[in-house]
Amino acid sequence: MMLKVRLLVCLLASLLCRPPMAAAAAAEDPFPLLPGLEDSVEFWRLAFTRYGASEVIFHDPTQPMKIYQVVRVEEGKDARRVIKEEREKILKEHGFKEDEKRVRAQSGVKERFAAGIKQSRKYLDQMQRIFREEGLPVELAYLPLIESSFDIRARSTAGALGMWQFMRSTGKRFLHIGSGVDERRDPLESTRAAARLLKEHYEVFGNWPLAITAYNHGRAGMLRAVSEVDSKDLVEIIRRYQSPTFGFASKSFYAEFLAALDVAKKWEQHFPGLEIHPPFPLEELQLARSVSIAVLLRPTDVTHSEFLEWNPALDQGVRDLPKGYRVKVPPEKLESFVTAYQRIAEPPRQKSRVVPDKKGSWVGHRVAPGESLSEIAERYRTSVSKIQQANDIADSETIIAGQVLKIPKR
Repeated sequence: MMLKVRLLVCLLASLLCRPPMAAAAAAEDPFPLLPGLEDSVEFWRLAFTRYGASEVIFHDPTQPMKIYQVVRVEEGKDARRVIKEEREKILKEHGFKEDEKRVRAQSGVKERFAAGIKQSRKYLDQMQRIFREEGLPVELAYLPLIESSFDIRARSTAGALGMWQFMRSTGKRFLHIGSGVDERRDPLESTRAAARLLKEHYEVFGNWPLAITAYNHGRAGMLRAVSEVDSKDLVEIIRRYQSPTFGFASKSFYAEFLAALDVAKKWEQHFPGLEIHPPFPLEELQLARSVSIAVLLRPTDVTHSEFLEWNPALDQGVRDLPKGYRVKVPPEKLESFVTAYQRIAEPPRQKSRVVPDKKGSWVGHRVAPGESLSEIAERYRTSVSKIQQANDIADSETIIAGQVLKIPKR
């Protein structure tokens, strides 16, 4: 109970004392290199630019630049054994047998970081525009370099998904996550969600070092840290806060971001000759109603596979787009999609008429533009399968406007 009270007091104090968002965004240096983090930033700069995936850095996690050894370890079933044996050897040599936490193994990520730089240019302009619209520093758009290397389909062992590595529970606060659709995979939608979440963190903590660390460690975890240490100084929290969940990853997350930001801005120095991905801008069309993908694509010259490539939030087998979904298309395709959608959303007044059967065993229904079999079945209180059987239709998405269907009477 006392802990909850302290957290509440801390939260209220943070909200009352936070600087205005506009002032923070306009600050000359919203991401300062805090005294005491210099070695940590330099360590990650080396891991990003000098050492590759086959090189393992054995270092002291409390003094990151205290590097004991760098060992080449090839991938394979023996890699873990080799790392374990080398670590035990270093512990013994330095007399750390009683303090095994003094030696940590970190694989180099030079190749992965370069791939992230290359991929980032596909989305970066639009991502920075989103942060700008939210009144946030555009440099935050580089955070996926350390989360996922800008891999929109990255999945962690804990279940975090997408470029911004949202857990399902957090993602559902901001994104459409359901049957056939998971916007954690969408680079634009997930960036909007990340911007809102980071904005909330900043409004609570009042500085970006804590707000960014909270992205990794969680807001509640950082509130506990601030409360226990009675300080909003990240370096002070790293030195004094004791928690089994506040480990090396959380302690070094802000320093890792600073290193990534520095390398990304000077990528040509670190990765000369790297062929970056050209920007791939996308326009958006928000749907006011659910729409069949097949019906939407029919008047366009776009294939289903192309459409899914532009809309990675959609599962391969999804047939209908939910209400409120923002369709992503290249600028040159927007007009054709707007026209196709308008035909669906605003069909003619005489959208259908019933043609009765003289024998009385079925009624006729003329298909209106944009109508689906499921809508027709619901109207006549029958099933899609019965309509398909009566009309010898194999694929429920092959009906066309103007076609007359036999609707079996109940």
